[in-house]
Amino acid sequence: MTNLYHLLVVSLILISNFAPTIQYHFATTPPLPVLPLPSYSQLKWQQREIIFFHHFGVNTFTDSEWGTGKENPKIFNPKGLNTAQWIDVAVQTGVSLSILTAKHHDGFCLWPSKYTDHSVVGSPWENGNGDVVQEFTNAAKSRGVDIGLYLSPWDRHDRRYGDSLAYNEYYMAQLQELLNKYGSVNEIWFDGAKGSNAPNMSYLFNDWFQMVAELQGTINIFSDAGPGVRWVGNENGFAGTTCWSTINRTSLSIGNGSIVNYLNTGDPRGTDWLPAECDVSVRPGWFWHKSESPKKLSDLLEIYYNSVGRNCVLLLNVPPNTTGLISANDIQRLKEFKSAIDTIFSKNLAESCSLTASSIRGGKNSGFGPEAMLDKDHLWTYWAPKDNGNKEHWIEITATNGELRFNVVRIQEAIGLGQRIKKHEIYVDGKRIAKGTTVGYKKLHRLESGVIKGRSVRIRVLGSRGIPLISSVGLHFDPFWHPIGR
Repeated sequence: MTNLYHLLVVSLILISNFAPTIQYHFATTPPLPVLPLPSYSQLKWQQREIIFFHHFGVNTFTDSEWGTGKENPKIFNPKGLNTAQWIDVAVQTGVSLSILTAKHHDGFCLWPSKYTDHSVVGSPWENGNGDVVQEFTNAAKSRGVDIGLYLSPWDRHDRRYGDSLAYNEYYMAQLQELLNKYGSVNEIWFDGAKGSNAPNMSYLFNDWFQMVAELQGTINIFSDAGPGVRWVGNENGFAGTTCWSTINRTSLSIGNGSIVNYLNTGDPRGTDWLPAECDVSVRPGWFWHKSESPKKLSDLLEIYYNSVGRNCVLLLNVPPNTTGLISANDIQRLKEFKSAIDTIFSKNLAESCSLTASSIRGGKNSGFGPEAMLDKDHLWTYWAPKDNGNKEHWIEITATNGELRFNVVRIQEAIGLGQRIKKHEIYVDGKRIAKGTTVGYKKLHRLESGVIKGRSVRIRVLGSRGIPLISSVGLHFDPFWHPIGR
């Protein structure tokens, strides 16, 4: 029995020594994220790039920007109101979210609120039975466009304003009306705008925010302090040349003019993901005025490069006129704007080039090679280098047939794993042509030197929080860009 046992053991050893070894090849894991991270709603918002604002109300009929609150509701009479036309303009411009001023500072409500008669109820429009908010939301939803609403905290009409308890109850009652009655709302807008002679008021912002989150689970809340989206700090549509989506919310307060520079740049050490929204009007004013015309195409493109091209979303105000329509000259300018953006970015010269990189996480065929920067996914496929400490990381785009001719360089980060790049430079054939700090969701370098010709473009990342993750790159030609002196 003992001999049989030893024979069996020896046999098993011999079999194990000569048996083939099975090799398992698993995919290379993504790198760890760099906190903080965006929420699902924030990521969706960021990808919109351009959204619309519609300032509309009694100011439209009084030729003013800030109403007094003493306007007679009877002056509001948009006889040709067609919110479907507004939304059609949004769709034609490539916009997927439009925000309406449900109530501006004058206190006039575009819906029949149960808590005031200073609304469409007192208007001759639709014999007092109309509801602009309802028509707006119906038109948007039928065309696949998401909606947002602005409910001004400052109310120059309501007698409760100045009584903190009574007014906060009134305001929250109207919030409940808007967020319960009109279906899904994707963004709500709060601000701290208030005249110097306005009564003292303590807004219960945190209470408002909690109520909003309770009623609309996927909504983004905009204000100077978020918590979903922050103000960029100006109404010019320009973000800072450095613009972090991260910031410290504990350093923010709504209506505090001393923090506008901090809002404009964000904070690389910020503990909160709170990206910036750049608000600006297509016209000089926020409300429609017969004497005004839309901005020039070159001005709108400048705004685009300094908002979307600096890691922000552009909130472009398009005000309806007294008829209740978007004016023809505004529509024409917006068509030109959309056409120009399509012309510039529809062709990416990098797609016909070869791409190389300083290193690749997991090596060739890991899924993290530079070819990932040329697909259509600008969030979850990306080039990732090896984690080699403080060594420089770079990617190089090389022409395979003749010279490259371009004047715009586009870089995008995989922000789903955090915003990382702190400093970068761009070289063409060994000569530096641009430098910058942050990248974020999208960085557009419109070259001050004008059109560049060359065979090799190298993007060097000289500083980052963790390893850089670049999801997309592009070389584009902007025929509308003519630098002074070039």
